[in-house]
This record gives sequence, structure tokens and C-alpha cells, in this order.
Amino acid sequence: MLTITPDFPGQTVITTFEMTPGTCADVLEALTAAYDEVIRHQPGFIGAAIHVNDAQCRIATYSRWNRREDFQAMLRTPAMRERNRAIAAMCSRFEPVMYEVAGVY
Repeated sequence: MLTITPDFPGQTVITTFEMTPGTCADVLEALTAAYDEVIRHQPGFIGAAIHVNDAQCRIATYSRWNRREDFQAMLRTPAMRERNRAIAAMCSRFEPVMYEVAGVY
């Protein structure tokens, strides 16, 4: 289980995906496979969650990494480059953003 704390020294990444409701299941399936088969096995990976909105036109992922460089290295692997191209082709927008925890309530 991930615990969100303001003193977390690692890297938090929130990625948003926008798609049509007709492709949401396909994007979700691709993301689930990516996390199960590749991402969670990468050095520095701590944990993640996948969220789908009610309208099934947006997915957000929340992941935690030991270091920023660990996340960036995962993106550069051949397996993730291929998967990200396929996922991006199903989305109208695909945006990973690195964050620091500013507060917990």
C-alpha cells in the first residue's frame, strides 16, 4: 500500500490519458499489462495506482519511484517505448508530470 507523506524523498509521477469512452477499456488493458509485465519490475519502482473516471474518457496513473532517474530510465527501455507508442496512439492526450508532495490532509 502506498502512503502519501510530505517528507517522501523520492519521485511522484502523475500521468493523465484522455481518450474516447470506446477506447478506454483498451487503454486500461494496455496500462495494466505495462505495469504488470514491465514497469513494476524496474529498478526504483515503489508502487502505483490506476484511476478511471466515470465517463471513461480519462485515466490517471499515480506512481512512486525512489529517484527521478529511475522513472526516466524506465521510459527509455525498449519495452516501454513500444508500449507508450501504442498507448499514445489510442489517446488524444498522454501527459506524465513529475510532482513533489506539498501537503497531506
